[in-house]
Amino acid sequence: MGQALCCIQVDQSTVAVRETFGKFDQVLEPGCHFLPWCLGKQIAGYLSLRVQQLDVRCETKTKDNVFVTVVASIQYNAIADQASDAFYRLSNTKEQIQSYVFDVIRASVPKLNLDDVFEQKNDIARAVENELGKAMSSYGYKIVQTLIVDIEPDTHVKRAMNEINAASRMRVAANEKAEAEKILQIKRAEGEAESKYLSGLGIARQRQAIVDGLRDSVLAFSVNVPGTTAKDVMDMVLVTQYFDTMKEIGASSKSSSVFIPHGPGAVRDIAAQVRDGLLQGSAIH
Repeated sequence: MGQALCCIQVDQSTVAVRETFGKFDQVLEPGCHFLPWCLGKQIAGYLSLRVQQLDVRCETKTKDNVFVTVVASIQYNAIADQASDAFYRLSNTKEQIQSYVFDVIRASVPKLNLDDVFEQKNDIARAVENELGKAMSSYGYKIVQTLIVDIEPDTHVKRAMNEINAASRMRVAANEKAEAEKILQIKRAEGEAESKYLSGLGIARQRQAIVDGLRDSVLAFSVNVPGTTAKDVMDMVLVTQYFDTMKEIGASSKSSSVFIPHGPGAVRDIAAQVRDGLLQGSAIH
């Protein structure tokens, strides 16, 4: 109906390219325009000014000979002041952009190792954006932004990288576990040494108490029973201890057996051994 009335409507964010007898005439802005078709005026086509996005997948090789697939997302739009160039000069805009992206990525990634590709993806995106901006501006297109949205190494390479990471973490865990066991053993040894030290103090105090008790017993018995010597008192104390020991062995519920001399002369032998030991100790000191 608009064509019949020689009127045309151009929508927002869109421009129309008008020709006169097949030759470019004017770029029509959004709105209503007079189009006298009888004078050879016609619309050659419409051009969107909206930002468009093109995802480009490019397979290339890194410096350390790992094949990766780099996915670049290109956001671009046509420049309103250069709508005629954008409409006439390129027959396939997406293929043109894709060719430039391939060229830049395959020139940049082979200079980097695989780990550096992940770390420097922003630099790669910036290089693609600069190159595309220079090339596409002459065709009436503006590169709004370029993003490297994905870097996909080969499946075997990803599995190997995961295994390396897992092995590294296991090594760290093993070191931490070993350090923990080391600390436990050191603390256990320190506790055992402290325990033995305290046990030795207890035994020493026990023996000191026994000696003090025997001395007091000998002195008390000598005072209360005139005419007895220290040897007689020591023999009697040893006999008493001997019978106490036999009593405890007999009363014990354990099945182990202890064989000791139990004749009357055994006490005299024990006393002689104790006495000889004391004399030898006195001689050494």
